[in-house]
Amino acid sequence: MRSTPAPIERLITALKRLPGIGEKSATRLSFYLLGAPDAVVHELGEAIDRLKHEIVLCQICFDLTDESPCAICRDDRRDPSAICVVEEPADLVAIERSRAFRGRYHVLGGTLSPIDGVGPDELRIAELEARLKSGEVGEVILATNPNAEGDATAHHISTRLAESGVKCSRIACGMPLGGDLEYADHVTIGRSMENRGPI
Repeated sequence: MRSTPAPIERLITALKRLPGIGEKSATRLSFYLLGAPDAVVHELGEAIDRLKHEIVLCQICFDLTDESPCAICRDDRRDPSAICVVEEPADLVAIERSRAFRGRYHVLGGTLSPIDGVGPDELRIAELEARLKSGEVGEVILATNPNAEGDATAHHISTRLAESGVKCSRIACGMPLGGDLEYADHVTIGRSMENRGPI
């Protein structure tokens, strides 16, 4: 059986560390890059290298940015009275893609997970509380994921903010558009019933 040359095996191993990339995908990408023009490979390598050197955390919302404060925090057309709290920068990107929210954001950097040693002090909850002291924030929208950790984090934050006078809301969850009840799990259907609204 033919062995894979060490440089190709190194690249396959490195690519497999990426989320969603298994052995087959890593192998396919490695051979694609081997046959790609030098300019394409150089551009990819430079983009990866620059990513780690040029990206910083926004000093206000803690999103990933190349300039702090980030573009959203600097945009005076955004509503400063509403802050949407998300777990990670990828969640912020998903909400922005929907174009349904025109306020500001706050990135926690994870969720409460005692089993993994992540408590309130490891998240940016104190920084969120500090942002509320300006008095211009009227609502905090908790957009953590609808799972045990996300729910626990949302509950903890809403409890901590209860005396601030700021309204706390939670994003709705339930049946997706185009979904069939027949194929939905019981938790999703239960959430849909709990979060039902007027027509």
